[in-house]
Amino acid sequence: MNILGFFQRLGRALQLPIAVLPVAALLLRFGQPDLLNMPFIAQAGGGIFDNLALIFAIGVASSWSKDNAGAAALAGGIGYFILTKAMITINPAVNMGVLAGIITGLVGGMVYNRWSDIKLPDFLSFFGGKRFVPIATGFFCLILAAIFGYVWPPVQDAIRAGGEWIVGAGAFGAGIFGFVNRLLIPTGLHQVLNTIAWFQIGDFTNAAGTVFHGDINRFYAGDGTAGMFMSGFFPIMMFGLPGAACAMYFAAPKERRPLVGGMLVSVAVTAFLTGVTEPLEFLFMFLAPLLYLVHAILTGISLYVATALGIHAGFSFSAGAIDYALMYNLPAASKNVWMLLVMGVVFFVIYFVLFSVIIRMFNLKTPGREDDADHIGEPEANSNTEEGLNQLAVSYISALGGSDNFKGIDACITRLRLNVKDAGTVDDAACKRLGASGIVRLNKQSIQVIVGAKAESLADAMKKVMARGPVAAGSAAAPVAVKAAPQAVPNSVKAVVETLVAPVTGDIVALDQVPDEAFASKAVGDGVAIRPTDKTVVAPAAGTVVKIFNTNHAFCLETTSGAEIVVHMGIDTVALNGQGFTRLVEEGATVTAGQPVLELDLAYLNANARSMISPVVVSNIDDYTGVISLASGSVVAGQTKLFEIQGK
Repeated sequence: MNILGFFQRLGRALQLPIAVLPVAALLLRFGQPDLLNMPFIAQAGGGIFDNLALIFAIGVASSWSKDNAGAAALAGGIGYFILTKAMITINPAVNMGVLAGIITGLVGGMVYNRWSDIKLPDFLSFFGGKRFVPIATGFFCLILAAIFGYVWPPVQDAIRAGGEWIVGAGAFGAGIFGFVNRLLIPTGLHQVLNTIAWFQIGDFTNAAGTVFHGDINRFYAGDGTAGMFMSGFFPIMMFGLPGAACAMYFAAPKERRPLVGGMLVSVAVTAFLTGVTEPLEFLFMFLAPLLYLVHAILTGISLYVATALGIHAGFSFSAGAIDYALMYNLPAASKNVWMLLVMGVVFFVIYFVLFSVIIRMFNLKTPGREDDADHIGEPEANSNTEEGLNQLAVSYISALGGSDNFKGIDACITRLRLNVKDAGTVDDAACKRLGASGIVRLNKQSIQVIVGAKAESLADAMKKVMARGPVAAGSAAAPVAVKAAPQAVPNSVKAVVETLVAPVTGDIVALDQVPDEAFASKAVGDGVAIRPTDKTVVAPAAGTVVKIFNTNHAFCLETTSGAEIVVHMGIDTVALNGQGFTRLVEEGATVTAGQPVLELDLAYLNANARSMISPVVVSNIDDYTGVISLASGSVVAGQTKLFEIQGK
């Protein structure tokens, strides 16, 4: 994973713990004397803010793990306790704040991804598998504690000095933060920047002696000086961007305004009420980059002005009307927060005028003004039903190059985060016909599709669709039908070269879940994997056994049609030096489908192999179009059809 990919994934992992802040703010706000006057409700919300670092540890660990595992979340929590308690024993002045939670969450998630399938000797087998994850995480966090206990104090001093410089810079520092925050939106890295400003910079100690770090924590703890990294967003999100939407509507030709009006109204209302602005921003971010630069500059100006006016406001989720109403009478809110509404009206006018002038002056292709604008407003599949969501998922897969183009599917609040084989095969126009606001190409293999609030449910639907069978690349206007059973999608121009049967009885495991990067990334070839439950390994097709490794843990079969099949029993089993494997045929033997080739000592292998997940792949897959999975759940050696190899 490259650096950009790492921070992209980190930004998504931070979304889960951040998502709990609205409920904390609601409880804290409604418990105040001027509303319900119920201290126990306020304390319930305060409890979340008091333990925010632990919540980050649990949330990041779960999000980073390959299957959102509870074992990873537990490991993140355990790691946090070990790291923080051990560090302050070395140096009581050490306080990493939320960063300690993020680091231990990353450790917990990474340990889970690497060792959740580990096999230990029989006398330690109880501690193997997922139970091993919290143990290993605790060990690594103890080492980190020993390091950070001595290394972190000067880093902590540097962060404090940097924070004091930014805060000391006052309005200028706030303006720079707002400008950079918007510039990072296309990459998704703004969440990393936000985490530093909202949860790290600045300290506040309440009457009980509890120390709070970061703008959000300090604001909800009652620090009247907090809010410089939040206040100026309210005029932009509640008023400025809706003004931009209004300008784009009137800039569109009259005959096209009805087509774009509904879309622009919906994203403008979303921005005003909730502060979720990405669906609106992505409408012009790539169609008209000049407008987005103006937007970033205006955001910086808004934060500059709000700070210069001494306005202190805060939010738990984003700077929308809901958060504005909730925080209006909080102790930390300044008496002049009403001025944000005045600023908002001014910024509405500024956005409307500037966007209107720039769009017409430079003939920018905002919604309704594109050369191919005849597709705008075409009906989108009804994603509110399961059938409609599945159909939309099929259409997106088709528009994104077909299932063969996918290497990974993920999502955050408003965007699909995809790893693909070739970003060049993505049909941008087809995605926009389906309702996407924009496509972000980070590199040749990493893209993001802005689809709005349905991103996570759409990503889940796409995974389920591809698990049922392949989807061909093509126009999203004519999507491939979803099959209920794990059948191949018919394709008259591609013949089936070979049909393989399961080489061993066991349970199907997706290839990308194999705990080995070479197999999981399909560098060795394409296919599936099986977790064996029986001892006999058979030939998956008729052909010649061209290679059996000296350690007997794997063999290569060339089928009668020329396909080269690798059957690899377990991961890192070569290290067992042949123990646990018995060869039943010799290298060079001609075999039939279902003929026994190896015999396993499963008891020994399960106890000593790193993993017995066994990949079955076509190593010369470049000679073919791809493979079509035919099996799911449990398979029987020599009987269950495993997958088909499609010719070109």
